[in-house]
Amino acid sequence: MSKTRKSSTDGGSDLHIRISERPATPEASPGEGGRYVYGIVETKTVLNFGKIGIGGAGEPVYTVAYLDIAAVVSKTLVAIFDPTRENALAHEHVIETVMKNYTIIPMSFGTVFRTDDDIRQVLKSIYPSLKDVLNQMAGKIEFGLKVNWDRDQIIEELKQHDEELRRFHQEIVRKQLQSTYFARMQLGRMIDKALAERSTQYVREVYEALRGCCVASRDNQPIGDKMIMNAAFLVERTREAEFDAMVNKIAKKYGKRLKFKYTGPWPPYNFVNIRLKLERVSPS
Repeated sequence: MSKTRKSSTDGGSDLHIRISERPATPEASPGEGGRYVYGIVETKTVLNFGKIGIGGAGEPVYTVAYLDIAAVVSKTLVAIFDPTRENALAHEHVIETVMKNYTIIPMSFGTVFRTDDDIRQVLKSIYPSLKDVLNQMAGKIEFGLKVNWDRDQIIEELKQHDEELRRFHQEIVRKQLQSTYFARMQLGRMIDKALAERSTQYVREVYEALRGCCVASRDNQPIGDKMIMNAAFLVERTREAEFDAMVNKIAKKYGKRLKFKYTGPWPPYNFVNIRLKLERVSPS
């Protein structure tokens, strides 16, 4: 089973940054020049990633540094970016390009500053936090794994192989119980209980199989009735092939019973809790 890419969003707690307000300059006027920030990397040199900036104008993507950390940015209008498919793909293309050679701490989609100096001010103000995260995430990448099942198929399997369920279901059919409504209600509760137990068993088995080749994992809320697992895994870049092979082995083990959707590699969206939230204050 091959892994695929899909849109991903970052989570985490807000990190409030206070930036002193200054008189607007031509490059910082609303609707004119600003800086779109994709993420933070560790580097002491100025880096250039090509003319791949968001907005469709082919703006160069480069770094704005403070000491040995830097923001990956491109010039853009000071505006609110709509999360359209085109914008999301442009944002992620930059992330993918940077990830080839650097560990990047991703910023929320649509993070825009007025000037390079504003960016340096923020990097300086949260330097210890950023260094700590960069050190923790160095050489690591994230993969997403969603596991779905065919609920009706699993129910039929349970009716055949779960002795208590099989007997009770046969009794309802054979005797045509007068209290069919209540009997079927009881059967429904028994099925729900058996489904929950089977789901927990499958999820536990998947986690146990992958534990040995990942650094950490995070269990997110499943979406819809068919999904039983929605997880993120933090993996050493050097062990990507090993993790990939294990996911494929697990998927093969369960065959048609479970459907695996495997995405990545991503920056550590689910394992980084820094998200900038700016507060502008006027000088006293």
